[in-house]
Amino acid sequence: MISREPTIERLATARQLLLQPFGLDESHLAQALAEIRAHRVDDADLYFQYTRSEGWSLEEGIVKTGSFSIDQGVGVRAVSGEKTAFAYSDDISLASLLDAAHTVRAISAAGKSGRARAATQKIAKSRSLYPEIDPIATLDSTAKVQLLEKVEQRARAQDPRVVQVMAGLASEYDVVLVARADGTLAADVRPLVRLSVTVIAQQGQRREIGSAGGGGRFGLAYFDDAQIAQYVREAVNAALVNLEARPAPAGEMTVVLGPGWPGVLFHEAVGHGLEGDFNRKGSSAFSGRIGQRVAAKGVTVLDDGTIADRRGSLNVDDEGQASQRNVLIEDGILKGYIQDALNARLMGVAPTGNGRRESYAHIPMPRMTNTYMLGGDKDPKEIVASIKKGLYATNFGGGQVDITSGKFVFSASEAYWVENGKILYPVKGATIIGSGPESLKKISMIGNDMRLDSGVGTCGKEGQSVPVGVGQPTLRIDGLTVGGTA
Repeated sequence: MISREPTIERLATARQLLLQPFGLDESHLAQALAEIRAHRVDDADLYFQYTRSEGWSLEEGIVKTGSFSIDQGVGVRAVSGEKTAFAYSDDISLASLLDAAHTVRAISAAGKSGRARAATQKIAKSRSLYPEIDPIATLDSTAKVQLLEKVEQRARAQDPRVVQVMAGLASEYDVVLVARADGTLAADVRPLVRLSVTVIAQQGQRREIGSAGGGGRFGLAYFDDAQIAQYVREAVNAALVNLEARPAPAGEMTVVLGPGWPGVLFHEAVGHGLEGDFNRKGSSAFSGRIGQRVAAKGVTVLDDGTIADRRGSLNVDDEGQASQRNVLIEDGILKGYIQDALNARLMGVAPTGNGRRESYAHIPMPRMTNTYMLGGDKDPKEIVASIKKGLYATNFGGGQVDITSGKFVFSASEAYWVENGKILYPVKGATIIGSGPESLKKISMIGNDMRLDSGVGTCGKEGQSVPVGVGQPTLRIDGLTVGGTA
């Protein structure tokens, strides 16, 4: 069997699902783009998408719900200066395409019409970071139900205090095709799976919750016995730890963050502040600071969409740009922002492969992929042992950040009180309050245990949600404010 180059293979899949069933080909895409470009806009693109998704959930020992959906459509965008005109339709046809193209081209400031030569077609550069599979088909329905039942059985067998188990299994097959005004044609086939486990443990009258899970861009076979056992162990342990938790002390103190998922704090408190749109508009605390020291020495932060199989990774972004490994902060110095095409053009820099959108019904904007801090040279045990009085937070729940000021508030879902380098007891109700830019400067120890999260992150921005990854090593941050319950 002769196999085709992956980029060509993905284009063939996209044509088969998004063009051929509707009597379309590349000449029709060029026709629609020429219709837009006749009014001399700065940029334009067509974004076709086919998404098939499935979900199963278990509660009280029974798989109670199952869902399956198919969505498809096309988004048509024209950009002139800072202005964007956008139309979308779930009807993929030449008539709908040309109607949308005629609608959005009116954004041209000059309003002058003319003839536009069709751009020469070119295939976008892309990567091959994950398999081009439909993950929904990698297990049959019976096996999916058995997988969730196994989660339930394992969790209840882990500890008699586990009184309730909830589990969910989600799979998605996403195919996108991007045609740009400059003739660029790009496609991606994006599998995505996730398994989530939540348990409730009871001791006397007290009940506590614990959650775990993971996933990425691969098939459902990833969730083997060992992976299930790990998620169950993490969820049950989190619930049991919280059963013993005492009220959290409050005040300004040293905080040590564990590796992996706690990186969500810096995703929110720092990552969003490095997105190009906020910085072009001057509304970020990091605006105009490239080349300046914004963090302690040793702090290097990356946004990397090129890590194989990761939830936040992309072969190409939603504007047809190959994903990149972008160094945002290097040894404490701000090096750059993450960019989509519009903001990159207006700021006079190159796009960074971060143009992302939730679906064909949304406009792209600069968004993170996998954002993480590189490791340092300290042993994590040494970092915890350095705490005289403070908090060791190993897991986080929700949080919020103000982009302009950089101030954030996060709730720790698993944390411990430490005195004289000894972990004394778990605490509950701790909220960590601070400023992203100031926190970067207060990092005093960086562990050698950098870890990415297990594949559970979803980032929201301006009403749009996209899958992302986070990560960091164990970190000591001095002088953070902890809001407690004690």
